[in-house]
Amino acid sequence: MFLNYLLRLIVVGAGSLLAGCTTVTPRTALPSYTHLPVIERPSVNFGARRPNYVIIHHTTDDTAEESLRTLTNPAREVSSHYLIGRDGKLYYLVDELARAWHAGEAYWGGLSDLNSASIGIELDNNGFEPFAEPMIETLLQLLDDLKTRYKIPAANFLGHGDIIPGRKVDPSRFFPWKRLAERGFGLWCDAPYPPAPNGTSDAFLLAAFGYDVVNFNAAVAAFKRHFLGVDSDSALTASDRALLACLIQRKMER
Repeated sequence: MFLNYLLRLIVVGAGSLLAGCTTVTPRTALPSYTHLPVIERPSVNFGARRPNYVIIHHTTDDTAEESLRTLTNPAREVSSHYLIGRDGKLYYLVDELARAWHAGEAYWGGLSDLNSASIGIELDNNGFEPFAEPMIETLLQLLDDLKTRYKIPAANFLGHGDIIPGRKVDPSRFFPWKRLAERGFGLWCDAPYPPAPNGTSDAFLLAAFGYDVVNFNAAVAAFKRHFLGVDSDSALTASDRALLACLIQRKMER
């Protein structure tokens, strides 16, 4: 994996050196009706885009082979950068610097195109079972590698259900978020929590942390699944609100 990373750096670096003596390769054509004149002045001051989020999924399948068939089928138009099997095998599907199609129409903290800013990791799990230990061990090693190389903030390790509340619930309530947070991949607060500030609404707290609150009950359910390990959209308790306030504080500190 690290060798692949070095090779990509070499390719990007070579492209930068050649930029001064070549023309700019347009990625998006200007609309023909604008007739805008374009003067090319190539610059060597650029680099590859880098991911700043990691989005974790579960596959809903019973085997890694089923998931691989889906993730590599052109007709399905869905992919991820990595898939980790129950046995801990790591499959590399899409180059880290390319845009995989895993997040969908998502939102987090004002960002609406998570595909362009994230690494997607699929876990071989049907959503109704605990996550296998070999899989979690591989995941922790992979996350450590990604965080080190791309300097991804701890707050930016999220679940698919966090960024699409109501439509996605993965990874399920069985996922060990606390264990990941203890290694620096995600945020966590342990009770007792200081009380939430007076006068703050539940929607405000959820939105301040990052959730899309257009579907308020779905945002509540996503929060409880991630941080309480329950599937429920019942009203937030005082303890839930205090936990949210604590998480917001942790996010501001990172």
